[in-house]
Amino acid sequence: MEPILTINNLTKKFGHLTAVKDLSFTINKGNVYGILGPNGSGKSTTLGIVLNVVNKTSGGFHWFDGNTTTHDALKQVGAIIERPNFYPYMSAEQNLKLVCRIKGVDHSKIEEKLDIVGLLDRKDHKFRTYSLGMKQRLAIASALLNDPEILILDEPTNGLDPQGIHQIRQIIKEIAANGTTILLASHLLDEVEKVCSHVVVLRKGEKLYSGRVDEMINSHGFFELKTEKNDELLKLLKADSNFGKLKVEGDLITAFLNQPMSAPDFNQLMFDKGIVLSHLVKRKESLEEQFLQLTDNLN
Repeated sequence: MEPILTINNLTKKFGHLTAVKDLSFTINKGNVYGILGPNGSGKSTTLGIVLNVVNKTSGGFHWFDGNTTTHDALKQVGAIIERPNFYPYMSAEQNLKLVCRIKGVDHSKIEEKLDIVGLLDRKDHKFRTYSLGMKQRLAIASALLNDPEILILDEPTNGLDPQGIHQIRQIIKEIAANGTTILLASHLLDEVEKVCSHVVVLRKGEKLYSGRVDEMINSHGFFELKTEKNDELLKLLKADSNFGKLKVEGDLITAFLNQPMSAPDFNQLMFDKGIVLSHLVKRKESLEEQFLQLTDNLN
């Protein structure tokens, strides 16, 4: 795997507050990484440090093979970490021409990037006439002008309506499919589950999990159960090593599986023990459930 960004024992303190604590992970080429965590978990601070806009307290990071200076490496990075900021009275194309001049990029790239984000037919419209979603898409086009190795996005769908969210997520998937590595910070579990191949879960600046999204949610699932013999059912489940965590909410019992088991096999097992189930549903754990279990362990 070819590393794009390597973070080693990174720590950032603001006075008595530790925003990032001893954080280590590696971003490899060709994947979509999500830094997932609630507000205040250290996502934006981490991005700010690697983009050289926030000074670290200790630890370190390096881009690519480690022999490239951060200044040179950032020429191969596209990033949006604040609200899109363009001249309102200028058109999308005029704004991007300015960005090209700043980045030393040929104007020929503009139409190609506007096409990627679905704004080619609006290139002559003034920025002030754009919706919030269109402004965000123009910002992505701007970040892509230098054909970056990696695109960094901080909460890319924040404040958008459902249609705008869907459009941004589709664009991210298309950019990734064309070989650009993506690192996005998000507090939305749904976003990471739908868009990312890998996830780093942060809570109060500390890493709880780092790895593939599908491995994080590769559990054996759980059963939702109802019976008139709840006490007997709970006793059986507690004594059975096939089951781990048990949750009781009213008359609904949720039993998390430690190993694979089908609903028909479980139903037969219970029937043989004299328990008739009035409700039996097998579900797969979502990233949200995994995330809640991770954070519950620290409470």
